[in-house]
Amino acid sequence: MSERTRPPFRADHVGSFMRPPELLKARGDYDAGKISLAELRSAEDAAIRDVVALQQRVGLSSITDGEFRRNSWRDNFFERTDGFSRDKVPSSFFFTQYDGRVHRGGSAPVAVGRLKRRDPITADDFAALTKVVTKGMPKATIPSPTVNHFFSGDPGLAPGPYKGDRRAYLADVLAIYQRELKDLYAAGCRYLQVDEVPLAVLCDERNQEIVRARGEDPNELIQQYAQLIDDFVKDRPADMTAVVHMCRGNAGHGQASGGYDGLAEPVFARLSVDGYLLEYDTARAGGFEPLKSIRGMAILGLISTKLPALEPIDELKRKVEEASKFIPLERLGLSPQCGFASSAGAPIGSGGATGSAAGAGGVIQASGRMSFAEEERKLEHLVKVARQIWG
Repeated sequence: MSERTRPPFRADHVGSFMRPPELLKARGDYDAGKISLAELRSAEDAAIRDVVALQQRVGLSSITDGEFRRNSWRDNFFERTDGFSRDKVPSSFFFTQYDGRVHRGGSAPVAVGRLKRRDPITADDFAALTKVVTKGMPKATIPSPTVNHFFSGDPGLAPGPYKGDRRAYLADVLAIYQRELKDLYAAGCRYLQVDEVPLAVLCDERNQEIVRARGEDPNELIQQYAQLIDDFVKDRPADMTAVVHMCRGNAGHGQASGGYDGLAEPVFARLSVDGYLLEYDTARAGGFEPLKSIRGMAILGLISTKLPALEPIDELKRKVEEASKFIPLERLGLSPQCGFASSAGAPIGSGGATGSAAGAGGVIQASGRMSFAEEERKLEHLVKVARQIWG
């Protein structure tokens, strides 16, 4: 089978990587006022050069900055847009860890004023990445516009000017994202990944009940969220690839269980995207039948970033073969289910260290999940298996 020269690739990845200790120390020192912003940027630049070299070394075609300039995959929009509260409110949704413990997801600010773009969400970070990528295609990752509503929902709009007017709020979010898309393209971005959690979390009936208890209709949310994503990417230039990554939360058993069946028609068959990177590392993601509604590529997230053990090659091949019953093999690919570190830290119980390795707020360094050598072996394994399947 011929090698893909346009993304998404047969062996792809979601984008985030475990932060090296030097970078974590620099960010902590900056937050404590011990070093300047220029010194923090220097530490970020050094770490990004190393993680770019790692991706090139293992043979990946898509190259990210590891999300090393972020504290979290989700929060850039909140941090770089005026109109949000300084205080945060609890998430409506819950993680279940491997040991059975249950805790709320990360808290988020709420809109207390009209939204106004202050800084780019990720375009400036991407521009810096392009300067160090010598082989492969730089990829930009951006939190889906839906995450800026989902975790606190309509109650999160009540303190400010959007009270009772979700559509107006989402329209203002969209306007900022559309400007971001133009800036990304101008910076050279030709591969954009939209990181989408809410739609996958809504596949779980328990979460639909949570949404109903907030006074919202989950089916209406799915429709509105799908339209929001589509409106963000549908008018992109023809030479810009856009994909959607979906997962249910990158810790333990995540925030949901339930297949993609409810998204087949309103999302997979509808969005103007070139493909999907889909969580499929455990049974909580359901079966492959919904893939038949996808018009582009389906990159199967069968490799776990939460556990260090390598997945058996025969098992990975069997699952790809099973998926090919619903979508042609040439439109399939392989990836991890999520990034290696969705934030600079990982919750206790997510498969990593506990006790003395834990930091404030029940957080450990993401490197507690696995070693940096194991992270690299996971990626080598991914590329090896993809080459065996697709050549």
